[in-house]
Amino acid sequence: MDLRFGDSKPTDEERAAVDALLGPPESSWEGAGRSDADLRWARGGRAARDRRDLLLPGLHALNDRVGWISEGGLDYLCRRLTVPPSEAYGVATFYSMFSVRPRPATVLHVCTDLACAAAGAPRLCEAAEARLGPESGVTVERGPCLGLCERAPAALVVRAGEDAAGVTAGGGVTRAAAVSAPAAPDAVVRAALAPENAPEEPPAALAVPQAPDPGLLLLGRVGTVDPADLDDYRAHGGYTALRRAFGLGPAGVIREVTDSGLLGRGGAAFPTGRKWQATASQPDHPHYLVCNADESEPGTFKDRVLMEGDPYALVEAMTIAAYATGARHGYLYLRGEYPRALERMEHAIAQARARGLLGDDVLGQGFSFDIEIRRGAGAYICGEETALFNSIEGFRGEPRSKPPFPVEKGLFGKPTVANNVETLVNVLPVLTLGAQAYAAIGTGASTGPKLFCVSGSVDRPGIYELPFGATLGELLTLAGVRDGLRAVLLGGAAGGFVRPDELDIPLTFEGTREAGTTLGSGVVMAFDDTVPLPRLLLRIAEFFRDESCGQCVPCRVGTVRQEEALHRIAERTGADAAADITLLREVGRAMRDASICGLGQTAWNAVESAIDRLGAYE
Repeated sequence: MDLRFGDSKPTDEERAAVDALLGPPESSWEGAGRSDADLRWARGGRAARDRRDLLLPGLHALNDRVGWISEGGLDYLCRRLTVPPSEAYGVATFYSMFSVRPRPATVLHVCTDLACAAAGAPRLCEAAEARLGPESGVTVERGPCLGLCERAPAALVVRAGEDAAGVTAGGGVTRAAAVSAPAAPDAVVRAALAPENAPEEPPAALAVPQAPDPGLLLLGRVGTVDPADLDDYRAHGGYTALRRAFGLGPAGVIREVTDSGLLGRGGAAFPTGRKWQATASQPDHPHYLVCNADESEPGTFKDRVLMEGDPYALVEAMTIAAYATGARHGYLYLRGEYPRALERMEHAIAQARARGLLGDDVLGQGFSFDIEIRRGAGAYICGEETALFNSIEGFRGEPRSKPPFPVEKGLFGKPTVANNVETLVNVLPVLTLGAQAYAAIGTGASTGPKLFCVSGSVDRPGIYELPFGATLGELLTLAGVRDGLRAVLLGGAAGGFVRPDELDIPLTFEGTREAGTTLGSGVVMAFDDTVPLPRLLLRIAEFFRDESCGQCVPCRVGTVRQEEALHRIAERTGADAAADITLLREVGRAMRDASICGLGQTAWNAVESAIDRLGAYE
């Protein structure tokens, strides 16, 4: 592709897709007819830079309408936004959901990650590829975790067009518990050929084995409240926390969150109150709030279930966070593979806005706040907060060096507080129960309830809510762990394995740390002795190689070397295997010590734990 403006012209569909987002062009430079405006006129300076953040939505508009991003369509979008085509091309090729090469309008994304691979995803892929040839108008793409682990093996069908839509399908236990794995290819092929006729997705409550249980603090409304009905949400305690927040004032809200001991639930476990206080105290304005709903860690799907089953809770929680930190605008960065969560959140935000719960005067309190949704497009690295900021701003989703930290210079260079969905939703019981009552749940260092994503070799996969301090064995008993348990992966691909004789590990941040592993975002994946461990480790290495943004050498090179060594080990044993394990340790230490962000720093964790704790290659 030419890295300058070329001679390619957009099609009428591509032009319409971009104009629907940006409005009609105002000058010939932007693509209007020569008679409409002077070709010499163009935006520049701040006016041009202020539109750069519309690049990602523009790429989505093209990809959604046509199914891929052509040179002519990209050129037209770049002219409209005054973005160099070379930079836009770099952004478009950064995300796995976009294509800069022609492809059919319908794409079947089949998950080949850990839970799905163990549940038969390779067979599902082979069957779908055999039955969906070039003449079918469907392309099959194997990809990373789709966040549908409770329905493994899972697939996502996306069809481009004026009314672009995405539907999910899966093998194993999917829309009906009676569907068995051998029948999964039929269901998936039917959904790919006719997404509009696909059976309706199962309710979010089916991903919560404990539902309906109003005693749950975070999941109590899932399966009980109509997720589309604002009045039903309010009848079940909705907006009680926001009213208390207005009574406390911003400083009082931060004090409550701090006293509650609430730690971030995204994996870093940073004190939420400290983060909010640091942002609120910054003299530079405006302040921004970013909700990170781009959960892409293999095995993680809790945020999806919360957004699908209780979307107004997130809207309320974001409003409280913005009030406390002085933000007037919030961004919900939502994973591109979550079409139903997108639909639910769009509806919830629109209803809240129409009822005065978002906008210029929230609940008549003189507080102005609104939420804008930005869709991700398939990039695990965008779960890192500074990479997410770059993505929103219209750049490649590459992490930034710290300091400065986001509370000082975050989104658009302004003070920003970033939390994930689970962290924000925890703020509601903090305010409704009070800080002391909330802190009494769990342990002294890990307070409150925690959501765990359980999948793999269990009878009842799904989201479980337990107080911090419950043991791994208690959680697996709830989920119905199967006989022949070989290993449990805590924290997802960036986490670590534990043995079946270590199930007494307390599920707290400090407990898992003392046990030499990590809680991460709450992933618990069980694997029995039918799952080939070397193949599992190789898939983890492939995942990190694919998802590395390539910005820093330790990660860019190290993830490739790690995968190569694991390939060699899988093919031979003896002295050569021992040498490769030594190499893996050296590469792992280099990635952990010198990588810019957590992706490279944790890419060796699971492999290291499998070698040292499980004796994977003995």
